[in-house]
Amino acid sequence: MTLSKTFAPILLLILQLAFFPANADDNEITTPPPPTIAASAYLLQDYHTGKILAENNADTKLAPASLTKIMTVYVVFREISNGHLHLDDLANISQKAWKTSGSRMFVEVNKPVKIEDLLKGVIIQSGNDASVALAEHVAGSEETFAEMMNQHAARLGMTNSHFKNSDGLPMEDHYTTARDLATLTSALIREFPDYYAWFSQKEFTYNKITQHNRNQLLARDESVDGVKTGFTDDAGYCLVTSALREGMRLISVVMGAQSANARANENQNLLNYGFRFFESHRLYQGKTALSEAKVWKGNDQTVPLGLAADLFVTIPRRHYNDLKAEINIDKKITAPINEGEKQGSVSVTLKNEPLLVRDLIALKSVEPGNIARRLYDGVLMMMEKSDDGK
Repeated sequence: MTLSKTFAPILLLILQLAFFPANADDNEITTPPPPTIAASAYLLQDYHTGKILAENNADTKLAPASLTKIMTVYVVFREISNGHLHLDDLANISQKAWKTSGSRMFVEVNKPVKIEDLLKGVIIQSGNDASVALAEHVAGSEETFAEMMNQHAARLGMTNSHFKNSDGLPMEDHYTTARDLATLTSALIREFPDYYAWFSQKEFTYNKITQHNRNQLLARDESVDGVKTGFTDDAGYCLVTSALREGMRLISVVMGAQSANARANENQNLLNYGFRFFESHRLYQGKTALSEAKVWKGNDQTVPLGLAADLFVTIPRRHYNDLKAEINIDKKITAPINEGEKQGSVSVTLKNEPLLVRDLIALKSVEPGNIARRLYDGVLMMMEKSDDGK
């Protein structure tokens, strides 16, 4: 039996409708699950939005080993930014610092070392001796420095972390989590972008001894620019990485892997997954006028409205055109207005599903107008209210 030339196209259409219904969404959002990661805990996060793309046991308290040093250098960077410390200051090396076991920068007792060199010794060489030397110089003792570490952890919202030393050597009640480490790393990159460049340095020479950065991904992946390795028998092999590709930065944390190669491979797997299946976009620039609103009873008749900070979104790849943003301005904005006050909102949806909402704020203050302006606008407002009630 052969099909007629008239009937064949009709049959083909019937088959197409059966397997591909007319209302099928060709642009449906489908994202595969993250890879299986062989580690005690892990987390993958978009730096700009904070969106978590993959995680497991991210809030489990674990020994951090030398990942502790991320907090150590963060505290020192804060002291420098506050003017309490300078890169060319000299720190004396104590007997305790010199004797610290584990990975070392090879500082010498009573031989002063510049703060900048000690920082590079911590960041690049993972020197435990350098960590203790910094702690003692900043706080007088490592115990007091640990209190500073915990104060900064609390301020940053690292709710499941507690530090007892500056180098990460095993100690009771010394712990953190994958999520807290991502929070800390985000703060370090955001607050100290110039100093963060040291985390991408592949080697450092001190006292005629050259040591290489233990982060293997710095050599494998040109988009990776940090952050820190760690290892003890208790903690296993740990690595926090950050990578920047086409304006999108991801932070990956792996704790408790089985080997140095494994921690690098698992971080690479997480990063590749995030960059392959997600994209990040800045929709609006912070502190920039998105709209102007009428002001009642003010010495200015309008006020510029915008966002307090840049607005980024993280979405599945190939769905940028499905984003929609809507600006909603409060009614009857009345002086006085303080800069930074909420005067509306910006809502973003993805395929009509709510994605995020941010406050729309006044970008400048508006003082009350003179008595004539206030009386005149008051009458107009009452007239409008009366008209609305009809």
